[in-house]
Amino acid sequence: MENKKNIGLYFGTFNPIHVGHLIIANHIANHSNLDEVLLVISPQNPLKKQKSLLEDYHRLNLVKIAIEDNPKLKVSDIEFSLAKPSYTSLTLIHLQEKYPSNNFSLIMGEDNLRSFHKWKNYEDILLKHKIIVYPRSLLDYEKTNLFSNNLNKHPQVSFCNAPIMNISSSFIRNAIKENKDISYMLTKPVAKYIGEMHFYKDS
Repeated sequence: MENKKNIGLYFGTFNPIHVGHLIIANHIANHSNLDEVLLVISPQNPLKKQKSLLEDYHRLNLVKIAIEDNPKLKVSDIEFSLAKPSYTSLTLIHLQEKYPSNNFSLIMGEDNLRSFHKWKNYEDILLKHKIIVYPRSLLDYEKTNLFSNNLNKHPQVSFCNAPIMNISSSFIRNAIKENKDISYMLTKPVAKYIGEMHFYKDS
């Protein structure tokens, strides 16, 4: 019989994955009841191709090498094979059908929770899954009682005090394009891969 696991799902394009992503994922993996955090890579939308978005398999490789030494962090390309555009509710259904003994929770930033009521089938998600919310800014803690959608008070929603990371993938891409030093924003293997492939130079 398969052991029951509590798994947190951290969705993103990870273009590229940086230390901010890793610090948040690792913090939640180690300061919650989760057994592991699964970084779910969002696929490229064939109808909205972006020049700066790396091919799916490159972003998958970057995440793999970024977390290879952390047993609590895993990567998933499950959305690559699902219908586009990707809806979190459908991905959750697919995961639950594939791994029925596991419990899946969503990990999201405070800003995403504020707009969560606009997501497809959000009520069904809340019915079946817990949501772990991390702060995006210093003001987030002060604003936790100011949600217009009241989802901050939902019994399935919990807030964590993960470190606030004001690092963005877009900032890193622009810095690379401008030949700026971004050494401490990426792990060494990720920086090496990006450098060898000359990614983001012309984006």
